Amino acid sequence: MSGQDKSVADKTVAGLMAMIELTEKLTKLLAEQARAFEQHRPQDAAADIEEVSRLANQYRAGSAHVRAQPQLYETAPLDVRRRLLRATEAFDAVLQRQGRALGASKTVTEGIVKAIAEEIAVKRNVGRAYGPGAARRSPATAITLNRHA
Repeated sequence: MSGQDKSVADKTVAGLMAMIELTEKLTKLLAEQARAFEQHRPQDAAADIEEVSRLANQYRAGSAHVRAQPQLYETAPLDVRRRLLRATEAFDAVLQRQGRALGASKTVTEGIVKAIAEEIAVKRNVGRAYGPGAARRSPATAITLNRHA
């Protein structure tokens, strides 16, 4: 292997190692967010939202780079490829966990909003008609329920 080939290989390994570290850090933050949602403490998840967003953008760019140049992965040492694979699998598992936690939180939130809207509608529907033939007015409701949020 020539000096130039070794330099390219070293840069490839360094790039993949940076991707592994990024993936592991993002996985850890997402696991903490999922835990916060599972414990019904979404305010705890909000603390790291900017960092998660920044890391997610870096991850998106890095993974696109590796996908566009598969030889980076294919020519890397076996231990680096295995570590990247394990980090990616852990990341995928945490994404699924976070998705379930967010879905449950969304369901609870929608239920609360619907209950509040129904209570408002009931309170506003109390008849205030006066006199014979007085029509009951339909109340205007300020809350819109959208099942496709």
